[in-house]
Amino acid sequence: MKQLTKLLLGLLTLWPFAYVILFFVVILAEFFMAGSGQPGPPPLIALIFPLHILTMLLIMALLVFYIVNVFRNNRVENDKKVLWAVVLFMGGMIAMPIYWYMYIWKEAPVFSNRSPEQLVGGDSASSIRDEYVGSREKEYVPREPPDWR
Repeated sequence: MKQLTKLLLGLLTLWPFAYVILFFVVILAEFFMAGSGQPGPPPLIALIFPLHILTMLLIMALLVFYIVNVFRNNRVENDKKVLWAVVLFMGGMIAMPIYWYMYIWKEAPVFSNRSPEQLVGGDSASSIRDEYVGSREKEYVPREPPDWR
């Protein structure tokens, strides 16, 4: 996924948070401007209603996208895929930006030119382990078995 696409997806993911703030500002403004005497719905409510519907549709589309992405994304560990799907479904607006940052925005870790054997436990780890085991063996070795009678 290109950086621009990731950024656009991140902005769409953060839109519900911005909308919640906008929604409360509009509701408070209408509350304080109540009693203007105009028939029909207040003008700000009439403007925010379509935006409200579009935001709800966006949240549902993002939820579908993220749950599908969980099962297609190779960066998510296999044993955590179902957990992420449940967290995204239950956590919705809160979980989506976290998933986006962890598994979409951040690039896959780049390893150096070392071989997989060196990354897992190569030469330096085995020499440290051998040195530790060798020093532990020298600490105490009984010469005779204990007398348990």
